[in-house]
Amino acid sequence: MTDRTPTEQIHALYAAFNRRDSPYATERMSPDVTWPRAFKGGVVRGPDAVRAYWEEQWAEIDPHVLPTGIDRAADGRFVVQVHQVVKDLAGAVLDDATVEHVYTFDGDTIVAMEIQPTRP
Repeated sequence: MTDRTPTEQIHALYAAFNRRDSPYATERMSPDVTWPRAFKGGVVRGPDAVRAYWEEQWAEIDPHVLPTGIDRAADGRFVVQVHQVVKDLAGAVLDDATVEHVYTFDGDTIVAMEIQPTRP
């Protein structure tokens, strides 16, 4: 699908999310990708469900996420430290925090994303 390294792919995916380009991001997901609904709770499965969740989220809040570090875990997953700023649609900051997103890839396809508690 791409000649990019996983780190380059991860940076490109966050850039796509921030510019609200859900097709770019979801085209890089497996048909049965699992994705947390951090904003609403639960999990969605499949690129169409991820896209729908994001579009619902963007209609209610204005999240911006920036990867600040990427590590490869012993099990092959990628742990991404993310600075996230969430604003309401009027621009007031609702949350400004660092979180960890953990990605499982199959080749260059995302098969799962999880959110982990940040390490102290």
